[in-house]
Amino acid sequence: MRTELGDKYVEAMHSLYNDRVPGQGELVCYWFERARASIACGRTKRVGLLATNSIRGGANRRVLERIKQTGDIFMAWSDRAWVLDGASVRVSIIGFDDGQEREHTINGLPVNEVHPDLSASLNLTVAQVLQENRGIAYMGDVKVGPFDIDAKVARHMLAAQGNPNGRSNSDVVLPWINGLDITRRHRDMWVIDFGTNMTEAEAALYEMPFEYAKQHIKPFRLASKSNVRGIPWWLHLWPRPAMRTVLAPLSRYIATPTVAKHRLFSWVEQPTLPDHQLIVIGRDDDYFFGVLHSKIHELWALRMGTSLEDRPRYTPTTTFETFPFPWAPGKEPVDDLRVIAIGQAAKELVEKRDQWLNPEGADEATLKKRTLTNLYNERPTWLDLAHQKLDLAVLDAYGWSHDVNDEEILGRLLALNLEQAAGRGT
Repeated sequence: MRTELGDKYVEAMHSLYNDRVPGQGELVCYWFERARASIACGRTKRVGLLATNSIRGGANRRVLERIKQTGDIFMAWSDRAWVLDGASVRVSIIGFDDGQEREHTINGLPVNEVHPDLSASLNLTVAQVLQENRGIAYMGDVKVGPFDIDAKVARHMLAAQGNPNGRSNSDVVLPWINGLDITRRHRDMWVIDFGTNMTEAEAALYEMPFEYAKQHIKPFRLASKSNVRGIPWWLHLWPRPAMRTVLAPLSRYIATPTVAKHRLFSWVEQPTLPDHQLIVIGRDDDYFFGVLHSKIHELWALRMGTSLEDRPRYTPTTTFETFPFPWAPGKEPVDDLRVIAIGQAAKELVEKRDQWLNPEGADEATLKKRTLTNLYNERPTWLDLAHQKLDLAVLDAYGWSHDVNDEEILGRLLALNLEQAAGRGT
């Protein structure tokens, strides 16, 4: 929005709609709110609008919830293909009024009610953020500028000696990953990172990385509109200090792509700086990895998240912080056989995946095709069985039968979410 409309326009729009549209909402949200307000004051009777299907979730969904508060949604196509001028996207089509319409439809079929997430079954939009889930999942670092470097440049900097501060450049030259390193193959990328608050004088003592930044990054940042935030050019625009604090004591952490065809979770070894195309979870135990990679969590994430075209989006807020774990994070009974079983199943899954990704003696052409995306596209029997073992172990942790169906799982998770939110004062 800032690129197309300019900072002054966007700031004025945010100010005008401050208490009605979330700051993270997309531009289309403002048109939904304008239409709702027009109905509420009697100027308009009915409205039909089209948006990308991301209107159904995250911050965007708040405008649909507001429509339901003063009127109602009587018609929706929640997710359909839309091709125009060669561009193919997934869209939602929504009709709403002041609540007078008595017939409701979703995808052309009659329903009793259209919920704000454009579903007619469980109203998962009432799920609450759980306090015990806060401070664990974060969006990764946002650089803004050519801070990322290839392995050759990085190793040249790492080999350099003689910094005036007597420190190694490894303090500020770190391994770096984004979503492609998980869905495809690890690219051995690196990043120049002067942390969250290093002064220019301190950064300059790392001579080679700083001079590289001065030559390649400084011109970009000074010419960028991001410069209006007043962040020094040698620092990343959003360095995520809270995330760094949580990850610092861990030898590894869990990461999942923000947007991907499959909801994949992987281990990331420290020290590695994650890009904002990743959501990272500050846990290093197999049990927690196992619950996240189970069908139970995937069902919740798919319904609570949004999507980009046909690829689901995962967020720290709506998909993670609302998810009711079998035990509150940090309070798991580590000696419980159910916890042990989940951890063992998760560990076996990762080991089998790693062996498939990197078979001994494989040539470069073979390795190029061995990606997690390709693996989950094919979903061979061994992978399916490994996930089934994990899913059953997680169901046991909840105390649910193995034959429970997907809708029942979602219903029980919603009930558990509301129970935990009420019982723990969220």
